[in-house]
Amino acid sequence: MIMPKRRVVDLTKEVRFNPDDPGFMRVKIKHKPHKKGRLLVRLLGLPFGLMPKDFEGWADDTITKMGVHSTTHIDAPWHYGTVDPDGKPLPTIEQIPLELCFGPGVVFDMTHKADGEPITVADMEKSIAESGAAINEGTIALIRTGRDQYLGQKDYWQRGTGMSEQATDWLLDRGVKVCGIDQWGWDLPFKVQIAQAKKDGGKTRFWEGHLVGRRRPYWHMEQLCGLDQLPSHGFEVGVFPLKLKGASAAPARVVAFLPE
Repeated sequence: MIMPKRRVVDLTKEVRFNPDDPGFMRVKIKHKPHKKGRLLVRLLGLPFGLMPKDFEGWADDTITKMGVHSTTHIDAPWHYGTVDPDGKPLPTIEQIPLELCFGPGVVFDMTHKADGEPITVADMEKSIAESGAAINEGTIALIRTGRDQYLGQKDYWQRGTGMSEQATDWLLDRGVKVCGIDQWGWDLPFKVQIAQAKKDGGKTRFWEGHLVGRRRPYWHMEQLCGLDQLPSHGFEVGVFPLKLKGASAAPARVVAFLPE
């Protein structure tokens, strides 16, 4: 069987130490040099004199700090709450059905939305009408805000638009179970949500896009990048999270496959 040629586009943020990230996002990796591998082999019983001359040892690396939400990741419904409206425990990340992790992708262009301005149903409908894309069961919806341009900057996590409750429901109504966004979070930035709550006495629903997942469990990715390299549709997306038992989310390598 001859597989068709495909162009691969990486939609994943690089995992690295960045001192400009706030503490809750910071990643730390300890890189161990090859010579320590030689020393380990010696401690296991092989004298240095018997090692091949071209054996440098092996490098090794240890992630000493990385939260599951620190980099490109996918949230499980467990992140949004403990039980659904029927009292059934919400699933953790290792329970994501793998058949949901690969499917046709559709990009919704929301680069016109200002910081702090929520994405509405009208925005979603306008984008899909202009692109001519179709959403079906299994479609992976990608929200392009353009805020990946701020990756690595101190205010990255405070920039962006956000999916409203209604816009999130709009996707789920059309069969979407996996979706993602190229900014820090699915919702409006926390500072915007907090200011709204203070202004209206808490009438605005806090974390509204996320909390849809308590009554209608779904899975969404955050901190994607490179959505500007994709067409509006006609490609496939693969997103396979680490199999972390009982976790609210997991880092994932997210990749788009475009026909040559």
